Amino acid sequence: MRREWDGTQCPECFSSGAELIKAAAELPAFDIAFIDICFPGENGIDIAAKIRKLSPETGIVFLTNSEDHAVDAYTVDALHYLVKPPTTEAVGEAFRRLESFRSRQRPTLSLAIERDTVTVYLEDIFYIVSDGHTKEIHLTDGRVLRVRMQFRELEEKLDKTFLKLNKGTIVNMEQIRTMNKDYCLLRDGTKLAFTRRERVAIRNTYDQFVYARLFEKEEECR
Repeated sequence: MRREWDGTQCPECFSSGAELIKAAAELPAFDIAFIDICFPGENGIDIAAKIRKLSPETGIVFLTNSEDHAVDAYTVDALHYLVKPPTTEAVGEAFRRLESFRSRQRPTLSLAIERDTVTVYLEDIFYIVSDGHTKEIHLTDGRVLRVRMQFRELEEKLDKTFLKLNKGTIVNMEQIRTMNKDYCLLRDGTKLAFTRRERVAIRNTYDQFVYARLFEKEEECR
């Protein structure tokens, strides 16, 4: 579908998740995809997750009868969440969010590693763990950067998307798939444990982050 919204566009329609996924695998990729969370016999969240892997830049907008799946929608970085019946204004807002999403600045982290300076996007960091004087920065592409610096100094260079799980572990909340009682599961299957003493505070921080993310895009587009 074209990115500009003028109310006259004819979108491509699919009757099943399988058909949509097949189309999403072809080029050019969709700019935006409107997905019903409750496909007949299918889960819209799972369909969106597959599309996200095929086309990370596709804006995903969920359609639903309630707000019960808002947190689930966040796990696939949904652009918008529309309760049926969607209005023309709401659809237009989804396209405005798409423009904002694609033009947003990507914060970075610069690290002194041996004699070089390595710069990475914060969004590309899965998690960070401390191994003595060395800090291991695990990236989404599978690389692990090792830097010698104080844990607190590194923590101060991060933004609000990062959550400290314990004295030696920091996680990018954007990369969390689910949060359980004693650990969080990341999108690549990694499990990161946290102390029971802090689990209530950690869970509350994550929940607040999720809901804030769901609605802050609306504020950005006003």
